[in-house]
Amino acid sequence: MNELILEMRGITKSFFGVLANDNVNLMVNRGEIHALLGENGAGKTTLMNILTGLYKPDSGEIVISGKKVTFASPRDAIKSGIGMVHQNFRLVDSLTVSENVILGLNDIHRFLNIQEIHEAIGNFSKKYGLNIDPKAEIWQLSVGERQRVEILKMLYRKVGLLILDEPTAVLTPQEVVDLFSSLRNMAQEGKTVIIITHKLNEVMEIADRITVLRGGKSVATMLKKDITRQELARIMVGREIPKVLSRRCVMSEENVLELTGIKALNDRGMEALSGLSVCVRKGEILGIAGVAGNGQKELVEVIAGLRPTLAGSMKINGKNLTNCKPGDIINAGVAIVPEDRVGMGLAQNFNVIENLIVKTYRDSENSRRGFLNWKHLRKNAEKIVKDFDIKTAGVFSPVKLMSGGNQQKLLFARETSKKPSLLVAAYPCRGLDLGATHAVHQILLSQKEQGTGILLISEDLDELLNLADRIAVIYEGKITGIVVPGKASIEQIGLMMCGGGKECIS
Repeated sequence: MNELILEMRGITKSFFGVLANDNVNLMVNRGEIHALLGENGAGKTTLMNILTGLYKPDSGEIVISGKKVTFASPRDAIKSGIGMVHQNFRLVDSLTVSENVILGLNDIHRFLNIQEIHEAIGNFSKKYGLNIDPKAEIWQLSVGERQRVEILKMLYRKVGLLILDEPTAVLTPQEVVDLFSSLRNMAQEGKTVIIITHKLNEVMEIADRITVLRGGKSVATMLKKDITRQELARIMVGREIPKVLSRRCVMSEENVLELTGIKALNDRGMEALSGLSVCVRKGEILGIAGVAGNGQKELVEVIAGLRPTLAGSMKINGKNLTNCKPGDIINAGVAIVPEDRVGMGLAQNFNVIENLIVKTYRDSENSRRGFLNWKHLRKNAEKIVKDFDIKTAGVFSPVKLMSGGNQQKLLFARETSKKPSLLVAAYPCRGLDLGATHAVHQILLSQKEQGTGILLISEDLDELLNLADRIAVIYEGKITGIVVPGKASIEQIGLMMCGGGKECIS
């Protein structure tokens, strides 16, 4: 018989009059892996922040092992055996693994025997399959290893219920396998795991039970074995998800982008791109796969003219534009959808019209003698909003009031309105729900069909395998290989993402 370890009853929480959680109920059993699913804004993270003491609910109650509890802080939650690993890790880079694990503990002796602590934490990590060098400093670790340290911190504090927020977002396929193996070990030990994720295939692989939130309400809880992936997607969004357009091959042999031997530094003055060479063809989606921090950000900035190159050349449609100004890059037909749509893509306090014209306000159709043609701009903006199905309070409304998915569609609308020859899209679906992700995929495939060359940078291998004509793997600022979807397994691509595997150039 299943033992109920957690009950959240009638949890309601609002922010400035907007309901984030509306009478939500959640029941979790001891020793299970429980997935919490929902679109952006469904209230998943808010619910878990309430459970871990970051927020206080407006109403409702939390029951742990049959006892009603109230948490004033995350420390109270940890004392009750509940810990959370957030998407943004909370580690001190200059400290070792062991020092990070014990940081903040009250029962540590003031005179530390650090060697004994290293040994104890090393043994503890092996127990759960979280093999990590306790003496290593955090800055020396990969993203996957840092995540293990965060999990180790919680387990060392003897939490019985561990919450992971989007735990696989920045992991390679091999690291995902290792993580899932560790989670299963924890469940077998009697610990309980709650995973917040939007990746349905991973839910179907790892979860025992699933709770779906939609519009701030809990709409269903079911056993994984009783539901299919398609049924789960429909429950999650409340409607049938249309299939992505068929991926026709319209790729030509004509290159729209040629990068040869590109070298560039990162913001700390260290080499981020180390002789990178790659090309994008007309009518092609070239995917860039790699663990975050291997030069993707610098690659986009080099193409956009925002970061100088130390060596190598960049050609757009056969024209050498190495180290040219951003304006020259734009005029050459290059469109950029940056990974940070809030900080770099859109001006949050500008309205829809103003964001649409930031690159074209000098055009004769938009202005004359220094004065904007507002009648034309409004008509054009309203047409774009309709064509791209952008939900907004109006074209004079600031974009900061729009959802992330609608902001992303507005960004794509602006960048594709001038029919670019090259579109660079960096993590275009990061943080988007299922419906918004589908809309972005439709836009990308539509642009490809029109002959645009697309450089798609993504951390989601499933996305790249579904959309890309070729996938180039980046590791430590170099392309370690280029594969054709269907001719290489996820495991092979994952090995290349770690710097191993053979090049499979096509």
